Amino acid sequence: MMSDEDIKEYHNIGKAIKHSDKYSYVKGTQIEDHGSRIYDVNGSRLPSVTTVLGRTKDQKFLKDWIAKKGEAEAERIKNVSSSRGTAMHKFLENHITGVGYDDLTALGQEAKAMAKKVIEIGLAPVEEYFGSEVTLYYPGLYAGSTDLVCSHNGVETVVDFKQANRPKKKEWIEDYYLQIAAYAMAHDYVHNSKIQKGVIMVCTPDLYYQEFVVEGAELRQYKHKFLKRLDMYHDLIFDEKEKYNLQKEDEEYLKELQKKL
Repeated sequence: MMSDEDIKEYHNIGKAIKHSDKYSYVKGTQIEDHGSRIYDVNGSRLPSVTTVLGRTKDQKFLKDWIAKKGEAEAERIKNVSSSRGTAMHKFLENHITGVGYDDLTALGQEAKAMAKKVIEIGLAPVEEYFGSEVTLYYPGLYAGSTDLVCSHNGVETVVDFKQANRPKKKEWIEDYYLQIAAYAMAHDYVHNSKIQKGVIMVCTPDLYYQEFVVEGAELRQYKHKFLKRLDMYHDLIFDEKEKYNLQKEDEEYLKELQKKL
């Protein structure tokens, strides 16, 4: 537990962010289903945005990276990165919502320093927030969890926090932009809002901070691109179901033949 002094010091990193209840968010339940993340929102099961993108992306780069590093080392790097990212998100969420939190492990302190950098630079233009770690969904199509919905320099914005092992180039992170676009579309549809901007805030363990902003015509382009990926996902799922149904039919047919022998 953090002491009162620790909490005071932690929240003095950046200015306090005012909460606005302009939008009311439902809480979806995440379910792991055969390696895919599904959200249960109001009794409806929807694929997550990350599942849609993960199933439809070109896997060549990932396969080449695993081959270069070796499976064991690649798995170790992935697990450390995931744990560090989760810890960084936890620090940021608790700072935004005004809750005291600390993690005294070495990885936790590394994540805390990264969160401080995001707070000092990335969150400085945020005047108020509407929701932190909120479920966003497009009825019947998809769902996801975004890190922050806020007013950023006076514009309603979706924000995603990312940890990275090294600095990013824009051409490497198209799926980050597609995530933002999907969340913006879902928010606008359900809440009758006008999300005009997305901000991706990235920090590395050596505290190199990057910010990628998408808005206007570019944001609209990424919305169209995400919808194409969503179509691809549904085609894949349909093909898999068809294949499964055909296999079941073949199995039943073989059973009937065996009975006749």
